[in-house]
Amino acid sequence: MRQFHRWLGGLASVASLFLAAAAPEPALVPAMESLGGPRLLAHIKVLASDEFEGRAPGTAGEERTVAYLTEQFRRLGLKPGNPDGTYVQKVPLAGFRATEASGSFRHDDKTIGLSFLKDWVAVSRRRAEDVKVENSDVVFVGHGVVAPEYGWDDYKGMDVRGKTLLILVNDPPVPDPNDPSRLDPAVFKGRAMTYYGRWTYKYEMASEKGAAAAILVHETGPAGYPFSVVTGSWGRENFDIRASEEAKTRVAVEGWVSRDKASELLTACGRDLEALKASAARRDFRPVPLALTASFAIRNALRQVESRNVLARLDGSDSKLKDETVIYTAHWDHLGRDDSLTGDPIFNGAADNASGVAALLEIARAFTRISPAPQRSILFLAVTAEEKGLLGAKHYAANPLYPLEKTLANINMDVINLWGKTSDIVSVGLGQSTLDDVLNNAAGARGRVVVPDAEPEKGFFYRSDHFEFAKRGVPALDPKGGMRYLNQPADYGQRKHDEYTQNDYHKVSDEVKPGWDLSGAVEDAQVLVEVGYRVAQGERFPEWLPGTEFRARREAMLKAARP
Repeated sequence: MRQFHRWLGGLASVASLFLAAAAPEPALVPAMESLGGPRLLAHIKVLASDEFEGRAPGTAGEERTVAYLTEQFRRLGLKPGNPDGTYVQKVPLAGFRATEASGSFRHDDKTIGLSFLKDWVAVSRRRAEDVKVENSDVVFVGHGVVAPEYGWDDYKGMDVRGKTLLILVNDPPVPDPNDPSRLDPAVFKGRAMTYYGRWTYKYEMASEKGAAAAILVHETGPAGYPFSVVTGSWGRENFDIRASEEAKTRVAVEGWVSRDKASELLTACGRDLEALKASAARRDFRPVPLALTASFAIRNALRQVESRNVLARLDGSDSKLKDETVIYTAHWDHLGRDDSLTGDPIFNGAADNASGVAALLEIARAFTRISPAPQRSILFLAVTAEEKGLLGAKHYAANPLYPLEKTLANINMDVINLWGKTSDIVSVGLGQSTLDDVLNNAAGARGRVVVPDAEPEKGFFYRSDHFEFAKRGVPALDPKGGMRYLNQPADYGQRKHDEYTQNDYHKVSDEVKPGWDLSGAVEDAQVLVEVGYRVAQGERFPEWLPGTEFRARREAMLKAARP
C-alpha cells in the first residue's frame, strides 16, 4: 500500500501527459479495429473443448494445444519465436503423483488418522518412489516466516531438523497500533500479501531449515480459495523442472490439512488453534513444540515429460532496437481430466486459461495490423505448467531465448473479463513499476481508470506467470478485468468474481457459459495492445519503483550488461 500511495502521489505530476493522449496512436487504429469478441470466443471454445481434454502437460491435450497454437501463429504470419526456427521451447518436466498416501498424528497412546483428500493432501518432490516420515516431533511455527527487513523470525533459532512443522497460511496479520481494526501497513504491506505469505515460500523455508515435513493449515479466507481447490490440484499429477537440483533438498513431505482437522489435532494435545493464531501475529512469537508425533508415507508414480512453451515473434522495425523485446504471456495449460470422477471428468479450463490464451492470440493478430511495426520486437509466449507452479514461465526466465536485460516488460493475461464492459481495469500489484503509468495512459485515453486489486490479501501478484519474470528483475504487469460494470449494480463485479471462485475455479464446471459478454475483454485487449506498443516505442525502459523487492535485481542486471 505504501507503493500504491507513492504512485497516487505522482499521479498529478503526469496528469497532463495522460490528458494529452486523448486518442490512441493513429498507427494503432487498424489493430484496434481488428480485435473482436467472436474470434476470442471461437478460440476459447476450441481450447476448452472436450477434445483438448483439459490441456494437461504430458497428455494428448498438450499435443492438440501445441498444434493449435502453432498453427494460429503461423496463419498470422508471425515468425517462429525460438531462434532455432521452431514455435516451441522444450520444457523438461518431472511428473510425480501420490498414488498412495497415509498420515497420522499420535498423542500419548491415542492415534488420530488423516483421510487423504478429505482431511489432508500431500506430495513429495524428492522424486523417490517411496517416501516416509516416522514418529517426527511436531512443532507449530506460526506463519513460518523469516523476514529480516520486518524484524520478524518465526523460528527464533529453534532446530527443527527432522521435525514436522505445522504452519499457518498468509502473512502474519499484525494489527495497526493506531487502529487495531486494520492491519499495520508498515509490516508485510498490511492487508496486501507479500511473498512471505505464499505457500511456496513456506515450503522453501521449511526445506532450508531441514524439516522432515511441512503441513499448512488451510483456511479459505487467508488462502483465497476453498480446500477443494487444494485437493483438486494436489491430488493429481504434479510437476517440477527436471533439471532442478532443489528436489534433493526439499522437505520430504509437503502437505495441507483442513482447518477442522488441524483444530482437532491441536485440541487432542491441549492446544487451541485460535489462541495459537493470535500468538503468531506477534513479533515475539516463539515456536511451540506440540505433544504430538507425526508419521507419513507416500508412494509416488514418477515419469519424465517433455512439455513445451509455444511462442511467436514480431520483429521490431528499428534495426538498432529490434533486439530488445516486449513479452506478452498467457498459460495454455489446465488440470486435464480425472477419470475417477462420476459424470464429467474433464477440467476444461475455459476461463482459466483458455480465455487468456485467446486474448494472447487476438493481441498477436492486432500487432500484425500495425504498420510500421513497433521499433522493438514483440514476443507472444504461451507457457506450460502454470497450474503446477509457474513452471513454463520459470523455465523461460531461467533459460531466456532473448536476453532478459534487453526485455523491457512482461504483460501477462490470466483469466480475462467475461461479463461485459467496465469503466475500470485492474492492475494487480498496482504501484510496483512505471508500467502502471503506461497502463493508466492507455486506459485514460478511453475514459477508463486503473484501480488496484480489491483483494490484495490473496497474493495474486505472486500467483501467475509474470511473477517469474519479476523475480528475475523484468518489470511485469498483471492486468485483470475491471469490477465496475456499466449498467450493472455496484456489486455485480464482486458477485461474478465470487461466484467463479466458489463454483468454477479449478472445477470441471469451468466451461464456456451462455451468458458471457466479451465486449469488455475486447476493450481490455485494446488497452493492452497500446501498453505494449508504447513500451516498444518508448525512449526509456520501464522501471521498478523504489522500495520494491525486484528493483535491485533489475539494476544489477542492467549494470552487468553495460559495455
